Amino acid sequence: MNHSGEQAPPPAHAADGFALVHDVGAQRIARVYAEALLNAAERHGQADAVLEEVESLVRDLFSADPQFEAFFASGAIGRKDKARVIESVFAGRASELFVNFLLVLNDHERLHLIRPILAAYRELRDDRAGRLRVQVQTAVPLPEDQRERLLRQLRESYHKEPLLETRLDPDLLGGMVVRVGDWVYNSSVRQRLESIRKQIIERSSHEIQSRRDRFSSPE
Repeated sequence: MNHSGEQAPPPAHAADGFALVHDVGAQRIARVYAEALLNAAERHGQADAVLEEVESLVRDLFSADPQFEAFFASGAIGRKDKARVIESVFAGRASELFVNFLLVLNDHERLHLIRPILAAYRELRDDRAGRLRVQVQTAVPLPEDQRERLLRQLRESYHKEPLLETRLDPDLLGGMVVRVGDWVYNSSVRQRLESIRKQIIERSSHEIQSRRDRFSSPE
């Protein structure tokens, strides 16, 4: 709808292959846009290049200037003003496909979804390329032999090429925590100690209840 209340014509940029979607949840909408962007990028042989552009927007520009991200997300700033800024900042510096995509998001007032769109695009791109992102937490840097063993086990289990994203967490004491999507494997010393603690508590509670039942039972 335009400001006069009349039905506005479809945005010109919709011809670039990005469809208008309705508000049915931010994550679902983000995935629809991400898939449309990936399909267009693959047709032009730019899937990885476009991914880098979206990552750079979030990693470099948004991080360096949070006000720019706030500008994108603001509902108080009109689409025409945002479009002028997008073309001024990105035209000639980024791919035409990427600029058009930002303009499409602006046309549909979805610029605030850049971060979830990036996450969905990365996931879809990895899936189509047969890649698997794996988050690994360890107390110390992972030795090369353990790294290779983990990679081999992941390849055998998922039949995809794993991409390890490692992070150090001294609180783990030892072992590792591996996360693949919603699946988590925890072999850390801290987790084992916590498991032992729970077992002791449960065993003690069971013994206390057994003694209580024995004392309270009639002779």
